[in-house]
Amino acid sequence: MHDPVVPPGSAMAAANTVIDTTTPVVVADSDGTVTCWSDGARSLLGFATGEVIGGSLEALLTADGMAFQHRDGRPVDASPLVSPLVLQGRHVGYLLTVAHEAASSRRDHDKLLTWAFYQNPIAIGITDPEGRQLRANPAMTRAGGLTEAEMRGHFVTEFLTGPGFSEITRQLVRVAETGVSESTEAYVRAPGEPRTHAWAVDVFPLTDEDGRVHAVETCIFDLSELHGSRKRMALINEARKHMGMSLDVSGTATELAEVIVPRFADAVAVDLFDQVVGGELPTSVPVGPLALRRVAFLPQSGTSTPSSHLAPGELVVHPASSLLAMCLRSGRPELRALPDLEITRWFEEDPAQAEQIQRGGVHSLIAVPLQVRGVPLGAVLLLRNAHTPELFTPDDLMVGEDLAARAAVYLDNARRFRRERGIAFGLQQSLLPRLPGLHPAVETAARYLPASGDVETGGDWFDVIPLPGARVGLVVGDVVGHGITAAATMGRLRTAVRTLADIDLPPEELLTHLDGIVSNTGDTDATPASGLSGIPGDVGATCLYAVYDPVAGTCALAGAGHLPPVLVSPEGSAELVDVPIGPPLGLSSLPFEAVEIAVPEGSVLALFTDGLVETRDQDIDTRLEQLRGLLNRSAASLEDLGDAILDALLPTERTDDVALLLARTRVLDRTRVGRWDLPADPSVVADVRRRVCEQLSEWGLEESTFSAELIVSELVTNAIRYGGGSIRLQLIKDDALVYEVWDGSTTTPHLRRAQPSDEGGRGLFLVAQLTQRWGTRHTRRGKVVWAEQSLVA
Repeated sequence: MHDPVVPPGSAMAAANTVIDTTTPVVVADSDGTVTCWSDGARSLLGFATGEVIGGSLEALLTADGMAFQHRDGRPVDASPLVSPLVLQGRHVGYLLTVAHEAASSRRDHDKLLTWAFYQNPIAIGITDPEGRQLRANPAMTRAGGLTEAEMRGHFVTEFLTGPGFSEITRQLVRVAETGVSESTEAYVRAPGEPRTHAWAVDVFPLTDEDGRVHAVETCIFDLSELHGSRKRMALINEARKHMGMSLDVSGTATELAEVIVPRFADAVAVDLFDQVVGGELPTSVPVGPLALRRVAFLPQSGTSTPSSHLAPGELVVHPASSLLAMCLRSGRPELRALPDLEITRWFEEDPAQAEQIQRGGVHSLIAVPLQVRGVPLGAVLLLRNAHTPELFTPDDLMVGEDLAARAAVYLDNARRFRRERGIAFGLQQSLLPRLPGLHPAVETAARYLPASGDVETGGDWFDVIPLPGARVGLVVGDVVGHGITAAATMGRLRTAVRTLADIDLPPEELLTHLDGIVSNTGDTDATPASGLSGIPGDVGATCLYAVYDPVAGTCALAGAGHLPPVLVSPEGSAELVDVPIGPPLGLSSLPFEAVEIAVPEGSVLALFTDGLVETRDQDIDTRLEQLRGLLNRSAASLEDLGDAILDALLPTERTDDVALLLARTRVLDRTRVGRWDLPADPSVVADVRRRVCEQLSEWGLEESTFSAELIVSELVTNAIRYGGGSIRLQLIKDDALVYEVWDGSTTTPHLRRAQPSDEGGRGLFLVAQLTQRWGTRHTRRGKVVWAEQSLVA
């Protein structure tokens, strides 16, 4: 200790303004000017040396002079002891020290600081500016696995190895150089800890009153629990964002597996009841072994590839002792670690599964039931191996339950979608026609493909309708929307078209009547009891109807909001038919118009729905050009041509249904057609009967002449009596004998039962008895009465 008794103003006083002692000591001259002061005084009162030396002693005391005053203005619990300084009988200054009880309080205060350092649960370490350990509390020594004495004087990286600890060492040196605190997080395993922890590391400098860095303190907080909670929340958020994107059962199970691996588990298997995969719900969990369909299996990258019995799509039989069977029977998740009595029993009954699990180094497992509204769908098995040394914990079990609960909802949605899509597809398939093998007018081929992926079945349809006179009706349509409603609406429209075609309406009139049916059905004012409650899918439906006549070699077409067909000539050139396209069905805003075109024999007429040519990537004109180019190519058959078109135009993932109808035209041989133009004179009836008999003889149908004479007589006579203008008789030899009589009247004949006293009214009744069917169709210049008679060879 330096001698505090120094003459004022002496060289010694100037050189020793700070007394090297921890005891609070202040020296002032006789005028009360501070000349010296100790480290203890600086620590007690907080004043730097430059702030005190040369200043007034009164600044260090309270107003009453009874206590020291801290630099921040508060009184210090330390009473000053003032002693006069006398040199050679002359008063030269004052010596101020702390009273004994204050020094004792100071020592107690130091004890508290020592206890706080050593008893703090937070790991605290103090290093010198170069990074060598000076002090370490017990929490730090436990984490480091060494005593404080073993740590002292060594760099951190000498007893803590790894990239995380190297970065901490660099931080210590950096903070010592800059004097700026730093904070970071490290995920490392300390030697004294059994597993990897998440640590929050705060590094800050220890400086004197002049700002010089003397050491660096490090405080390390164990954030493992918080880190685990954050990881679990992040995992659940990830599941919320990425699960439920698919409406496919297997796709949803795969989404669950991809969320879990590798964030939460090293491998995951999702097994479902076969009923769920097929779109139904299981009735109960059977007793004993469970046969489940593996719909997803995902191991951590780098692990061994599972054998065939673990592959998705396979049926996996789980013994009653397995974790999956246990959790499905109880409805509660199961958590086990190897070795475990329950695991041992399971492995004894299922050696194949045991071999896979043991070969993968699995050390802990979680099995969680997948159930919705209390109904089991299956189970998910989570595994951890050497990739994740930490065992599953009860907290992890809660996360597994949460993920399984979310997945179960998404899987049930996918199951119901599959079921409804299957119902809609089955309904649509039952309503679509089965094309006849042969038709005298056309050779046909058709394709229908539903939308792929998660899109429900739509309302695209086609039909080939035999018409009187060897003619044929070709129709394609599209109902807006998807699902059962669209399929049912499609069936209703197809039935309506067949009904209207059966009364032999021309295309434009058929669409007009069909539009009226749709408009009335979609009337929101209709009562449910009427059976005409509105179906949204009706409005906006489109349709294209064409009638091909193989005798005349012509085709009449009309459209309602539908794309025009493509006509391919026998030479191979393909062009869009210029069809007047009216509004979609159900709008009832504009009339429909038809066009009649000549169709050479051997031409191909291609009718299709918009799903064939509409995509998001290309405009429709480009796609139509591609279709024309494909139709230009020669194909061995219409079936091959249809396959080639679909393969070339359709992507793997389709967002809409596709219907394609191809028809190659035929023209009836003139030798199979007899035609006679007749005057409106009753005397020609006998001559007509003779001509018909001669024609039948040429065809070798003499057995049909008696009935033919009666049919021709009645039809021609009625045309002469009730028709107007010229009359034409046409006889066609097809699968049946077809009689057609043209006249200029628009009056439709009706069948009635004549009374015994009536002189007429029996002609059409006689015709109806002699033929299979008969009817009337109207033309622009009148009507045609026709009848079909079975052939008698």
